[in-house]
Amino acid sequence: MKQGDLVVRKSYGGDVLFRIASLQQQSAMLKGTDYRLLADSPVDDLAVVPNPEHSGAARMARVKEYESLQRMQEQRMQQAMKGEEEQRRTLTDTKHPFFEMPGKVLHLDGDANYLKKSMQLYSQMRVPAHGVYVHESQMAETVSRLLPQFRPDIVVITGHDGVLKNRTTNDLYSLASYKNSQNFVNAVRIARDYEKSRDGLIVVAGACQSHFEALLYAGANFASSPGRVLIHALDPVYIAIKSSFTPIKETINLPDVIQGTISGFDGVGGIETIGKYRVGLPKPKTLSGVKPTV
Repeated sequence: MKQGDLVVRKSYGGDVLFRIASLQQQSAMLKGTDYRLLADSPVDDLAVVPNPEHSGAARMARVKEYESLQRMQEQRMQQAMKGEEEQRRTLTDTKHPFFEMPGKVLHLDGDANYLKKSMQLYSQMRVPAHGVYVHESQMAETVSRLLPQFRPDIVVITGHDGVLKNRTTNDLYSLASYKNSQNFVNAVRIARDYEKSRDGLIVVAGACQSHFEALLYAGANFASSPGRVLIHALDPVYIAIKSSFTPIKETINLPDVIQGTISGFDGVGGIETIGKYRVGLPKPKTLSGVKPTV
């Protein structure tokens, strides 16, 4: 057994597929391959999975991921059709085609593999996004530095988290009971200091089992995890995409966006928030035929 191996925990019935992040004597640090969970485990409790496609946990995660992607694409198509009809009615006098301006995303991720998946999905859904891989402990400093530089409409602050097994207190309302919730809270506070209005900057924060209430009170619009459950790697991305394509004249439909995630109401929650999608006139033209005048 070595770093990078795919494994499951025997004592948990192989419910989650992990990759070994590091090994230390008889203990291993694990990162979920589909869920934003960071865990440690005795090496003798681990079983190597040579082919992840043969893992029931991995197959189920892939099915849920596919279903979520299908919902995103269907909703985007419906919105595009609705938007075209509305713009035809609103702009009928101009007879000019309009252009779209979805909200811009800054995505900070504590996992390089998840970041890659997230950026692929933003690109697939045509959401302008900039992604940065940064350790959870450095997120507050990174948010402070990057927000003025990229001036996003939406910032995603995510990575790995989890309720500590050997915690000093059984109080799940204490930030000390979580692996990285305090780091996420610190980053959310910096983001909210940068932009006080929750409609001026949409903040999506948290990972598996994160302290939902603390993240919301720190200033997040959407956060995980109300039921302290595992959330899928792409759940924060789904919320960011939904925020990016919800018109500024509308409030993001909370039941719709939460039900659209893989984790559902136990995994993600949020507050009323105005969308970031805009349209404009006229649609830019090809300027190859423009003649200089000076």
